[in-house]
Amino acid sequence: MKQKQNHYATGIAAAGLSYIIWGFLPIYWKLLGSVPAAEVLAHRIIWSLVFMIVLLALLGKWKSTMAEIKQLLTHKKQAISIIVASVVISINWLVYIFAVESAHVVEASLGYYINPLLNVFLATFFLKERLTKTEWSAVGIAAAGVICLTVYYGSFPWAALTLATTFSCYGLIKKKVSVGPWTGLTVETLIMTPFALVFLFFFNPNGIPLWDKEASIIMLLMGAGIVTAIPLLLFATGAKRISFTLVGFLQYIAPTIMLLLGLFVFGEEFTTPQFLAFALIWIALAVFSLSRIVRNTKASKQASQAQNPSDSSYTAS
Repeated sequence: MKQKQNHYATGIAAAGLSYIIWGFLPIYWKLLGSVPAAEVLAHRIIWSLVFMIVLLALLGKWKSTMAEIKQLLTHKKQAISIIVASVVISINWLVYIFAVESAHVVEASLGYYINPLLNVFLATFFLKERLTKTEWSAVGIAAAGVICLTVYYGSFPWAALTLATTFSCYGLIKKKVSVGPWTGLTVETLIMTPFALVFLFFFNPNGIPLWDKEASIIMLLMGAGIVTAIPLLLFATGAKRISFTLVGFLQYIAPTIMLLLGLFVFGEEFTTPQFLAFALIWIALAVFSLSRIVRNTKASKQASQAQNPSDSSYTAS
């Protein structure tokens, strides 16, 4: 029993720490504010691959990962899916870095608050999952928040919606691809690294090679691989050990930290329409979360009654 509790506690700690790291990542990208977002992205991809290769070699996972990659490449649909996933997550990374560097951290946090609701919305169409009326109302309330911002500013909150959409699509694609997080990140960065190298050598508008930059910038660019891989691997470890419901609650840690950083560290503006939009989305998340708790509780009771029919009949009498 104690071992099971420790297993669960380790899961909470690992998943929670992954979201805390993701929440504080804007500080890291702000330190690279002098480097264009596209260049930061290219280095993030390349050094993520380098870090994963070193890590796999040190932990003795190289052979098993290579075997998994070979197996993946023999399935055409899965190979295409992982290529699409690589492009989608690269777009997500680029928009996120650009949002941070252009003082849109608050808007980025909005995107990750919307993300869980968009996940469910996409699941109804692609995974044939059914939503209750309450859950549909939560999606509608969140949509009202986005419309509120669009009407007030006269422009679409493209960064927030792009972040939410790309991350949701990435998650949806990964559900269809049966690879672990170690293999997934290695393959995705391996696919995108040739494009990153071509960009750096031939299309980089900055034109300054890595070795001619300041030492601090060089270290930060190389470290981008570490800050990308570590939280992802922590999350993968934690998610296996805790319930999906708990993961659902922990995922709000990251956008909450982002929002607080945007407001109190980076001094970004938080207007009345923004507050109204966030309020609507927070209400939507509360409605949705409560609906899921009730739904899961009912499902658990029904499952236990099915396993113990004698107990359930006794209770009913």
